Amino acid sequence: MPAGHGLRSRTRDLFSRPFRKKGTIPLTTYLRTYRIGDYVDIKVNGAVHKGMPHKFYHGRTGQVWNVTKRAIGVEVNKQVGNRIIKKRIHVRIEHVQPSRCNEDFKLRKKTNDQLKAEAKARGEVISTKRQPEGPKPGFMVEGATIETVTPIPYDVVNDLKGGY
Repeated sequence: MPAGHGLRSRTRDLFSRPFRKKGTIPLTTYLRTYRIGDYVDIKVNGAVHKGMPHKFYHGRTGQVWNVTKRAIGVEVNKQVGNRIIKKRIHVRIEHVQPSRCNEDFKLRKKTNDQLKAEAKARGEVISTKRQPEGPKPGFMVEGATIETVTPIPYDVVNDLKGGY
């Protein structure tokens, strides 16, 4: 029989619950607070059929644009042909989790503000721009001895006989 092209086709492993993660869904899933502008990862929970996004969106990161009672609206980029479209979908909260995509940025912003405040107290102006890592410093190798290696001639006759 030919393969089906249904809504959940080829999702046998994609939507299956992980090893030792089956059963009741933890309450933290429902108690989390999402605000407009937050980044979320869409991760489909196969145990909850309601509010399930299409398999294309599984594993995608989007930004919250709407919050309702049981679901949140997520804006996700989708490449269609040669253009990228911003798709707005509503997904139940069981199928999303807070994203860690901008953790480094938030941490860098916090440390930069702290560095700027310290520099201002000293009366200096500092640059908080990221700089690429330069080349490693050079060094001299000391105590190395040079050893010349010469190849041993290959004996075809003894090799054919099976001798060593």
